[in-house]
Amino acid sequence: MPATENTKTYKVTISNRSILRMALPISLAILVPQINFITNNIFLGHLDKDAGALSTAGITGVYYLLFAVVGQGLNNGLQALIARRAGEGRIGEIGRLFSQGMIIALGLAVTGILLTYFVAPALLSFSLKSQPLREQAMQFLRIRIWGLPFLYIYQMRNALLVGTNQSKLLVYGTLAETVVNIFLDYGLIFGHFGLPALGFNGAAIASIVAEAAGMGVVFMVINARGVSKDLQLYTHWEFDAKAVRLILAQSSPLIFQYTIAILSWVFFYILVEHHGRQALAISNTMRNIFGLFGVFTWAFASTTNAMVSNIIGQGMEDRVMELIYKILKLSLGFATIVAILLNLFPQAFLSVYGQDAAFTNAAIPVIRVISSALIMMSFATIWLNAVTGTGNTRINLAIELITMVFYCCYSYIVLELRELPILYGWMSEWVYWCSTFIFSFLYIRSGRWKGKKI
Repeated sequence: MPATENTKTYKVTISNRSILRMALPISLAILVPQINFITNNIFLGHLDKDAGALSTAGITGVYYLLFAVVGQGLNNGLQALIARRAGEGRIGEIGRLFSQGMIIALGLAVTGILLTYFVAPALLSFSLKSQPLREQAMQFLRIRIWGLPFLYIYQMRNALLVGTNQSKLLVYGTLAETVVNIFLDYGLIFGHFGLPALGFNGAAIASIVAEAAGMGVVFMVINARGVSKDLQLYTHWEFDAKAVRLILAQSSPLIFQYTIAILSWVFFYILVEHHGRQALAISNTMRNIFGLFGVFTWAFASTTNAMVSNIIGQGMEDRVMELIYKILKLSLGFATIVAILLNLFPQAFLSVYGQDAAFTNAAIPVIRVISSALIMMSFATIWLNAVTGTGNTRINLAIELITMVFYCCYSYIVLELRELPILYGWMSEWVYWCSTFIFSFLYIRSGRWKGKKI
């Protein structure tokens, strides 16, 4: 079908209904990796009572997240491009951008696998003091990293569906991934349903199969719904140097931004590991809680990216601030409800990990810090993703570099030099989100993004 004959529109409107229609399915799609990660950790928490597996999962989880956010950076850059073309009505270019994004994603996945096998052992030997922890982590990662190609393709699908305002189709792959992961986690970690009891490494295999299942289901759905045909997804597989350069120009600053952010988190976890196994296990559960209860905020952030780019493509730059404030109100409202629940029932959230009273008592004060950080994130990340939607992704990278300096300096002084409890270390989230908000807000308010073409 020639591009000029496709009369279907993918333009968005500025209303609370449109925002929620896009954001709620995205929140479910973001929730799935968090559910998978938390499910792994809940089962691993019951493997032993000294939090050994749970603390190792903290290191492996952050390591894999480092590669996951590389794909997320590519996803967000591609998403902004697709949303801009949708807003401009240039539907014929969307399929080309998608196919070239897939080619880039698979190349990055191969790179990640090679780095894990040949570079990661040296990095973990240098950074972690505990040899048993290093060995257990590497055994896990050499299995887990094979899920990367499935994850990256899954993320490219997100960019396509969110960028074309079809986020409701994300639900199908999301549900498939969740069901498969929970079933195989329970089966492979403990040896149920006739499956072998693989312990810690069983969680890695379960996650890989779940990612593959989610990817397969969603592609079946978009083919069945005619999305592939409408957007000509499978007709541009020849290498297109111009499209690749455009995608990389938009995505590479975001890839570096997210990589820097996670590297700083790895740095944070290394500092925490110096405080002992319990501190590391508590921090791992905090990451679970932060990820699980931040899904609505991240969904509104992704919505901000797509909708800002879309309305700029429609020629409505003057309404960007109106859109941002509408999304902010919704994001802050959801985050406030979450923070209240966390502070009212902290024991309920911690009890699922199967640890003792000493663990719970030490973790509750950290939850108080995390809940307030979630509120800060609910508005800071909206402004940051508005910057992404304008197409000025180099500004995103600059903001990240500055905030990471503040974050890492604070963490090092508090956890390493002063050797204060991890409660004070987690206050680094306050430093990060306050800095992110200030710089992002000032840039959007300046109007220097107006007239940017991508």
